[in-house]
Amino acid sequence: MSDSSNTPRGAAPRPDPGAIVRLSTAYWDSQTLLTANRLRIFDLLVDGAKSADEVAAALQLDPRAAGLFLRACAGLGLLLEGAGRFQNSPASAMFLVSRSPAYMGGAIRYSDQLYATWGSLEDALRSGCPALPAETYLGDDPERTRTFVQAMHGRALGIARALVGILDLAGRRAMLDVGGGPGTYSVLLTEKFPELRSEVLELPGVAAVAREIVAAAGATGRVSLRDGDYHHSDFGSGKDVVLMSGMFHRETERTCRNLIERASDCLVKGGLVAVSDVFTDEGGTHPPFAAMFGLNMMLTAPDGGVHSDADVMRWMADCGLRDLRVVPLPPPMPHRVVLGVKP
Repeated sequence: MSDSSNTPRGAAPRPDPGAIVRLSTAYWDSQTLLTANRLRIFDLLVDGAKSADEVAAALQLDPRAAGLFLRACAGLGLLLEGAGRFQNSPASAMFLVSRSPAYMGGAIRYSDQLYATWGSLEDALRSGCPALPAETYLGDDPERTRTFVQAMHGRALGIARALVGILDLAGRRAMLDVGGGPGTYSVLLTEKFPELRSEVLELPGVAAVAREIVAAAGATGRVSLRDGDYHHSDFGSGKDVVLMSGMFHRETERTCRNLIERASDCLVKGGLVAVSDVFTDEGGTHPPFAAMFGLNMMLTAPDGGVHSDADVMRWMADCGLRDLRVVPLPPPMPHRVVLGVKP
């Protein structure tokens, strides 16, 4: 709260520097979470409270440093502390323990991988080039690609469950999942709509890992993977649905328009185009997370950024799609789905 005690009557309140100070150390909080997740501290505490010495011994940490770290985790609400012993908070037990069905640790590891990349923000602003070449996590480095795809699977599980509740695909039989990553959306959508079959178009290195994920889900009879590059691969024909999720933030307006046009061309009459992504409001500054997400994509993809949902609706309209609408996913997910139908 600003200090107005010495502010003359009628004058504007003195600006409060508190928000700026908090931003200057925000990485302290995030690095504490990322490190705790990387160390799997929450799994260690899943069966009960432990002292700092017990945690240090189990994870081969320095006991004094471990005590400072665990108290910091408790200060952030990640852990609860009592009588010198630490246990998971309810939120950590639900979202940060690997055996929980709501586990988010895999997705958080992707943020962990990007921590050093964000340290190169100034270099990227000066050069206009991503600090992390996309090839390193999209095929050239098999281990990093596997980690990336598995992280996207963990993140997509939450998003896809919400998306399944939004998309009514009853009666539709053929879906093209463009740039479908781990295939998570296709797995869950074909599970809810048994008549639906989906083809996932993805880069070879990503598709190789996605095939394992689809097989582990028992969905190989419903979901197929096709190696390709959505920039120039054929979309085919006779599709009832084209899903493009988490792609537009990697592409320019020109490419997005081209993708919408090709998606429309491969649809039967009455076919549905669904574009799911992190979008801003018109103007590009809000929600704040979406604007920050644009920076994240600039750091990790040559044409990375963020678009507004209003722009996507306009591009769909220009392509002849009708019945356009935007549906936000439920909080705290920042995603929105833009829908259009081929008349």
